[in-house]
Amino acid sequence: MLALGTLGARERRALRGRRTRLLSGGARRAAPADRAEPEPVPTARVTVVRPEPFPSRGDAGAWLASLRRDRATTDAELECAVRVVNRALAAYRAAAADPYAGDVSVSRALVARLGYGPGAAVAEGRFVDAVELPRGGARRRRRSMEARDERFAALLGGREERLAAEELILRARADLNAGRTAEAALQARIALDALMAEDRERAPADQLEALSYAATGALEGRTPVGVEEAVAAMEAAIRRRSLGR
Repeated sequence: MLALGTLGARERRALRGRRTRLLSGGARRAAPADRAEPEPVPTARVTVVRPEPFPSRGDAGAWLASLRRDRATTDAELECAVRVVNRALAAYRAAAADPYAGDVSVSRALVARLGYGPGAAVAEGRFVDAVELPRGGARRRRRSMEARDERFAALLGGREERLAAEELILRARADLNAGRTAEAALQARIALDALMAEDRERAPADQLEALSYAATGALEGRTPVGVEEAVAAMEAAIRRRSLGR
């Protein structure tokens, strides 16, 4: 079950220290504020509830204790929940014809919790017991923050060229993470064509046959195989290019 809720934004306070001055004719005009406060925005709360309840409170407590002991299991639970949310977002994108309703990720969440409690209470974000995950998500970055920032500056400054294949590979990765294997296969096939055209020396040409088969299978309704390996190979090629190797 998927429960959605919107949390109201904090009421915006009046700007302090606003001054007025007298104009000719007696009219008053506000002087510019010393600083403008950021506009408060509402946040969304999304709760994924298992369709089957725990047999007992003891079973629920044991499940939560296992999560506290094993970060890998915790990450797997979070990724499963995020896939449910992104499946709903994909349905919304199609229904609303809105290409800008993007996927979500654990790393961008303000708070991520795993817990248990009565169904109605959990749907409102209230748990009997829960574990709160450190902000930043389950996956560690493969590259340092400095390397990312350096490349960002180089791209903005025109010192380095961004390949079209990079965007296509990222889309394929997002599809894979969301469990959309058919879309990932089709996206990855196009991404490899682009990478071979833009950087043939580093492109994993040995993945071409596998991706072609996977993309054809996706169009014919078969479950694509080998897409994860192909996307990982293209990601590695992009990293080598960024490092000048």
